[in-house]
Amino acid sequence: MKLKVLSFSGESFSHDTVLSVTIMTKSWEITVLNRHSPMIASIEPCVLYTVFKDENGMSQREDFAVGSGVIEVHNSSVKIMADMLIDVEEVDLDQAEIAKQRAIELMEKYKHSKDQVDMEKFIEAEDMLLKSIAQLKLYDLKR
Repeated sequence: MKLKVLSFSGESFSHDTVLSVTIMTKSWEITVLNRHSPMIASIEPCVLYTVFKDENGMSQREDFAVGSGVIEVHNSSVKIMADMLIDVEEVDLDQAEIAKQRAIELMEKYKHSKDQVDMEKFIEAEDMLLKSIAQLKLYDLKR
């Protein structure tokens, strides 16, 4: 199965001998295997787990933190377009922790506001929280 992951910032990952792709959709976590039924789904910020065969035919695993986006599965091909794609080497632990705390603070501020809550800003804060959690989880997996 072929996999291509693209981010809006230009980061990408692709492989031609992927055995499985596990990702969180808006509804639930899915694992795509070879000959999966065609589908299109929205994805949540999460850790993307990939298992593929290396040049020696050995199974290898590579994980990424991904943001919101879309997954398309069709004809033994998986395409993912996300607004964030981060490899474990790119995770800035301090920045991820700061972003997580900032998102929590913003969400609390919007949640307890006596004025009408700006849902767009609340959703942006929630997205920031989920992205930072995905990065922290990825970092913890690779320690």
